[in-house]
Amino acid sequence: MRDWVRLSEGDHVVSALRDFNASEVLILENGSSLTLIEDVPKSHKILVKPVAEGGDVLKFGYSIGKAKADLLPGSWVHIHNLRTGLGGILDYRYEPQLTEAGPEPAGSKTFQGYLRPGGEVGIRNEIWIINTVGCINKTCEILAKRGSERTAGKADGVYHFAHPFGCSQLGDDLTQTAKLLSSLVHHPNAAGVLVVGLGCENNQIDSFREAIGDIDGKRIRFMRSQDEEDELEKGLLLIEELADYAATFKREPVSVSRLRIGLKCGGSDGLSGITANPLVGTIADRITSLGGTAILTEVPEMFGAETILMNRAENEQIFGQIVSLVNNFKEYFLRHNQEIYENPSPGNKAGGISTLEEKSLGCTQKGGHATVNDVILYGNRVRKSGLNLLEAPGNDLVSVTALSAAGAHMVLFTTGRGTPFGGPVPTVKISSNSELAERKRNWIDYNAGQLLEGKTMTQLTDELWEQLIALASGQTRTLNENNGFKEIAIFKDGVIL
Repeated sequence: MRDWVRLSEGDHVVSALRDFNASEVLILENGSSLTLIEDVPKSHKILVKPVAEGGDVLKFGYSIGKAKADLLPGSWVHIHNLRTGLGGILDYRYEPQLTEAGPEPAGSKTFQGYLRPGGEVGIRNEIWIINTVGCINKTCEILAKRGSERTAGKADGVYHFAHPFGCSQLGDDLTQTAKLLSSLVHHPNAAGVLVVGLGCENNQIDSFREAIGDIDGKRIRFMRSQDEEDELEKGLLLIEELADYAATFKREPVSVSRLRIGLKCGGSDGLSGITANPLVGTIADRITSLGGTAILTEVPEMFGAETILMNRAENEQIFGQIVSLVNNFKEYFLRHNQEIYENPSPGNKAGGISTLEEKSLGCTQKGGHATVNDVILYGNRVRKSGLNLLEAPGNDLVSVTALSAAGAHMVLFTTGRGTPFGGPVPTVKISSNSELAERKRNWIDYNAGQLLEGKTMTQLTDELWEQLIALASGQTRTLNENNGFKEIAIFKDGVIL
C-alpha cells in the first residue's frame, strides 16, 4: 500500500501516512516522481501541484484555504503557508443536490431495547438524578453512589450529572439551562428520573416542572432539599421506588428505525477526514436509510462546508433553517468580538489540520450523504427521523450533552488525539489511526485506522454496525460506561448575578 493518500483527483495535496524526511521521493499515480523539499509529519499535507500566492489549495475536492506565498511541489502545507479563504456572514442560494435512496443495506435490522410507555425506546435502563442547581451537586453525587449500591440488579445503575448552573442565571441563559435539563429528563435511556432542587435557586422546581411538561408520576419524582429534614434519606427512598419501576422493563426486539445516533468529532488529526469521519458517515447513511435518525452538530465546524449540507436540505424551508443556523452562530462570534473563522485548536493543528474549512470538510463527512430533514435548536429534542442538524458549538462536552438531550441513544465520537470523556449516553470513541487505538485501549472503542491497513470501508461499516447493535442491545458497554465517565456541560451566553 502507498504511504500517502490523495482524496480527490484534482487535489493539490496528498496526506502523509507516515513521517517523511526531506529528499524522500514519492511516486505519484501517473508514475511521475516528486522529491520532498522539507520534512512532513504523519497525517500532514504534502503539496503535489504548484499553487501561486493567493491561490486555492484543494483537498477533498474543495478549497481548504489560500496559499500565503508561492508554493512548490514537495512542500509541507500547514499553518505557516496556508490561510483561511473564508469571509464574513454570507448570502446563500438553494441548489438542491438530493440523493436517491440506494438498496437496503445488509446487517441487523433489530436490536433488543426497552419499550417505554408513550412509545419511546431506550437502550439502557438507568436511574438519572437531574439537579436544578449546581449547589447540590455533592448531595446528588452521594445519592447516586448510595442509590447504585441499594438498587443493584433492578436498574443499570444510578447516575448524576454535575453542572454549575441554575442559580443567579437570568433571561435566555436560565431558559436554556431549564430546557436542556428538561430534555434530559425525557431521555428514554432513563427508566426513572429523580429531579432534585435546593429551594432558593432561580431554576425553581415548580417552574422547571412547567419546562418538563407532561410527566409520568411513576417515572419522574421531585425533591426540594430545603424542605426535607434528611434529604439523603428521602432521596434514597425515592430512588428505591424508581428502581422498582425500572425493574418492570425487559428488553425486547425493536426495529433499528427507532434508533437515534449522535455524530461528533473531537481532537481530530489529518486522518480524521480520511478514515473515522467517512466511516461514521456510512453508519449515518445506513441508519437513515433504515428509517432511523442521525444527528449532526458542531455548527462552527460546518463553516466552509455549510453549502454541502444546505444543498441536501429536504426543501427550501429546511434550507432556510440551515442558513439561519449557520449565520446565527456567526453572529454569536461577532457579538463577542471573536474571529468567525478562527483556526482549529492546538491539538487539531498538531494533527495536521490547518484551517477551519479543512476541519469542516472532514467534520461534515460524519453526516454521510442523506437528505437533511430537520434543524433542531439547542436544548430541544428530535422531532423527525432522518438526518438532523443540531445547534451546538464544537466543544466536546457541550455538544455531546446537546446530542444526548436531543434524544440520541448513543454518540459516535471520532478522534485522532483521544479523550476519556463520555456523555450521559454511551459515547463510542472511534480512532482515526491505529497508533492511538493501540496506545489508548482504555479510551478507544473502535479503530477506523484499519481502513489504511487492508480492510475495506464496507468491511469496517458492517463490523462497526454489528458492534453498535450489540451495544444498543446491552450485550456490550462502551469504555466510558465501564470507566464511569458520564458528564454534562451546559452552554452559557449570558449574565450570572
